[in-house]
Amino acid sequence: MAGVPGFDDLDVDALSARAGAKWAQATAEGLIPSWVADMDFPVAPEIRRALHDRIESGDLGYPDWFRGTPLRAEFSRRMAARYGWEPDPDAVREQTDLIQALQIILHLATTRGDAVAIQTPNYPPFLSTLRRMGLQQIDFPFVDTGHSWELDFDTFEQSVARFRPRVLVLVNPHNPTGRVHTRDELERIADIADRFDILVVSDEIHAELTYESHRHIPFASLGSEAAARTVTITSASKAFNLAGLRCAVVHYGPSGLLSRRDGEPFDLYGTVSVPGVVATLAAWQDGDAWQTDLLRVLERNRRRVHEVLRAEVPAARHHVPEATYLSWIDAGPLGIDDPVARIGERGVLVEGGARFGHDSRNHVRINFATSDALLGRILDGVVAGLSTGERRKAPPAN
Repeated sequence: MAGVPGFDDLDVDALSARAGAKWAQATAEGLIPSWVADMDFPVAPEIRRALHDRIESGDLGYPDWFRGTPLRAEFSRRMAARYGWEPDPDAVREQTDLIQALQIILHLATTRGDAVAIQTPNYPPFLSTLRRMGLQQIDFPFVDTGHSWELDFDTFEQSVARFRPRVLVLVNPHNPTGRVHTRDELERIADIADRFDILVVSDEIHAELTYESHRHIPFASLGSEAAARTVTITSASKAFNLAGLRCAVVHYGPSGLLSRRDGEPFDLYGTVSVPGVVATLAAWQDGDAWQTDLLRVLERNRRRVHEVLRAEVPAARHHVPEATYLSWIDAGPLGIDDPVARIGERGVLVEGGARFGHDSRNHVRINFATSDALLGRILDGVVAGLSTGERRKAPPAN
């Protein structure tokens, strides 16, 4: 695949001058960043134009959102067009990001000491949220079958029967493994949630970064019973690189939970910004062509990551992600105590380790949403860092 303009012609000096966390922290340490889940690509032209027009108009005063932002209807339209799910726009609320949304839901639905189930490994801020809120974490673990990351349903059902969690935090597509859950898996989760009366908080922020031949299925679309116990949280921030604009949407399936949320004092949970709403609307209404090009680049990059790892560090365990722009690597067979630090010594800043869950100490997450040239430098550092460990027999091809 030839270089893609706007995606492969990135200027490293310009990126290094960015004030955002991804590049600022890496540049300060003299490293190339491949850690936090931001993309390196410029924002879609349609989004830039919409923001520019709004600023030029000078219309940055109090918005007329007393009955909600336009995102409520637009979210419903996009879900229906993409997935055949028709959520009620009146059950949608806006929040600054998914972490805040999760914390609000847990605040409304649990009390200190309650059990909350969550897939492991998982996004570190979600795990730390449970800990800081004094909630008991019940693992829904992924296991490496040799061909894929698969959920351990048997272990989970035993834990559910014992600890009776009030809530299940479901991340689909999953960060960091990149799994896209099948309908059979989701229906099995829905059955468990129904039998044990569990509220499901479904994080679907990576849904639009799903690769062929996989298909994202909104959990709330499984049927009326699943919908009535599901809160769906999402944003345009991952698929369009807008995290700094702090804008997300939440769809409340349980009407009682929504009533409790709306019964709180006005603006207790804050509100989203005008630029955040403008950018999200532009992304969802006009950004599909840009996103198609993005997915072509990410498809190429995810394959390249896997091929390089198989060729250069065959003992490391890695499965091609089915969604996201993140790869999850098990460096345990290499005998390296701290693969994140070892890769850092080779010039690349990555994430991983126990922050993602207690079984993740020897794992590394890399972000491949960058240009072809920069990805080459990232992979050079990853391979150099992982190759210093003891090489062992490679796992079966997958």
